[in-house]
Amino acid sequence: MTTARDIMTANATCVSASETVLDAAKKMAAESVGALPICGEDGKLQGMLTDRDIVVKVLAEGKDPRALHASELAQGEAVTIGADDDAEEIMRTMANHKVRRLPVIDGHKLVGIVAQADVAKALPNPDSGELVEALSYD
Repeated sequence: MTTARDIMTANATCVSASETVLDAAKKMAAESVGALPICGEDGKLQGMLTDRDIVVKVLAEGKDPRALHASELAQGEAVTIGADDDAEEIMRTMANHKVRRLPVIDGHKLVGIVAQADVAKALPNPDSGELVEALSYD
């Protein structure tokens, strides 16, 4: 059984809730990623910040990415997956919540990120096709 721990990107870089959106964008560029977990000062996950969030909720609305903090873009409780959850559960969670990346939690600690591509590689071809279809926007 393939688990989240087997396919995740470990040691995901967090953006601190107090860092600016510009800082987050620079981290994304440096890490070549399209999303970062937002972590509080206590190290707990507060949400996810995507490059799309920055474009749609900051730049397109004429807001200053140097003035907004990452925490201001965190929306509700982040959808997560357990480190020992299997690929099928990851697929279901992504499809049900229409998310392409999931923070991986072990207990209360963030241990990695699983992306849609990670799951697709771990699943048989028909199942990965269903995942892509389930996450496609109408």
